[in-house]
Amino acid sequence: MLSISGLVKHYGARAVLEGLALTVEPGEVVAVVGESGTGKSTLLNIIGGLEQADAGTVVLAGTELGALDDDARTRLRCRAVGFVFQAFHIVPHLTALENTLLPLVLQGVPSQERNQRAAAMLAAVGLGERSGALPRELSGGELQRVAIARALVHRPALVLADEPTGNLDPDTAQSVLALLNQSARAGGAATILVTHSDAAAASADRVLRLVRGRLVDAGPRRSQGAGSA
Repeated sequence: MLSISGLVKHYGARAVLEGLALTVEPGEVVAVVGESGTGKSTLLNIIGGLEQADAGTVVLAGTELGALDDDARTRLRCRAVGFVFQAFHIVPHLTALENTLLPLVLQGVPSQERNQRAAAMLAAVGLGERSGALPRELSGGELQRVAIARALVHRPALVLADEPTGNLDPDTAQSVLALLNQSARAGGAATILVTHSDAAAASADRVLRLVRGRLVDAGPRRSQGAGSA
């Protein structure tokens, strides 16, 4: 689903990524850990086509990002990538349903179909009866569930999650993380989870540490799907 080789990214004289390589299979959850400022979010941004690398290749669902212009990268990102962020990024004046269906609007999915798919996705994350609620009426855990529903509603090939449980209490974080992993695996999406949480990382099939611009094994490989709830 994702293949990266020789990835290099500098900010001025500062090297953030230096020859990084990574392969992620469909349905696999990979956790990336490391100290603040080591380039974890930069890596996600490059994989998601939000930033460009200085060198190297990123092949997502059979397409090399470096061969695309800005418009083509945007189209690929809208079709093939789902994002889940620590800060939720939920639009405050839209309901849970309206927030969830936004990726389908960008894809031009007809109104009736996108409403049905968004409602089904909210039901899958346990918010079927909260579809009409505004963000101010939802708890932190519920907001992150909306974010997960929005990330998965367009059936992406890859889910990128940047500290998705960082603003949640431990019990809610565990529940949300299990939901994210289970839902992504059920749809066959590869998932890359950036986290500072040992508990969050332990839920992944593989744990990798970003050190001096490269990824190194930080824990034993789990059987794919193990530990999902």
